[in-house]
Amino acid sequence: MRILVTNDDGIYSPGIHALATVAARFGQVRVVAPDAEQSATGHAITILRPLRYRRIKLADFEAYQVNGTPADCVALGLHHWDGADLVLSGINLGYNLGHDVWHSGTVAAAKQAAFLNVPAIAFSATFEVDPTYEALIPGIEQVINLLLESTRPFLVNVNLPPAPQGLRWTRQSVRSYNGHVVAGTDPMGRQHYWFAARPLTDPAEDTDRWAIEHDLISLTPLRLDLTDETWLANSTAADEQAAAHRRLLAQSRS
Repeated sequence: MRILVTNDDGIYSPGIHALATVAARFGQVRVVAPDAEQSATGHAITILRPLRYRRIKLADFEAYQVNGTPADCVALGLHHWDGADLVLSGINLGYNLGHDVWHSGTVAAAKQAAFLNVPAIAFSATFEVDPTYEALIPGIEQVINLLLESTRPFLVNVNLPPAPQGLRWTRQSVRSYNGHVVAGTDPMGRQHYWFAARPLTDPAEDTDRWAIEHDLISLTPLRLDLTDETWLANSTAADEQAAAHRRLLAQSRS
């Protein structure tokens, strides 16, 4: 099995080394990741300039750095390797819960793999200045083993609590957006702004945030089709009803 490992924190992030180490227990590993941090870049791709794909030394792994986004890294990595059997993204320095999925570079890398018909898993854990991952290794192995049993392509967002006590299939906690803008001034007195987030309280029990708060590894299956099926069905029904009404009016006038 060939496994491509990537992230959005940069190729020298400790999380990617930990994930590649676990991945090596399942097959041949190649690391392809950004040459600098690309957090919260979402699914951006680079189209207005060429990209560099350069081999570097990263422990015992075959590794390449790219001066682009996480999605770029997956596209280039799969191109140069002529495909792969699995793409793993992470371990991200910070959770990707709820709305974070929309702008996460970690999740976007996994989505790029799914676009190219390669099964993918995005892994995220709590932010720590000097992280250690020993307690997470068994859970990561369990998740990979579980998903490799699947007979269909998958795209799964996984969040790992510091001391996992089990697994839980979840949905995104999207009750409301938790982002806000914080205004401030720099040392020169010029105004600037930070985008920040405030934690949601009392998440529903079947959500990713609830699972993390209860020391459970959250597995959220994602899909590439963002169509609002309920809206579409209601709108289609309304259109059909309006068309039927127009036909009745036409018949009554004839």
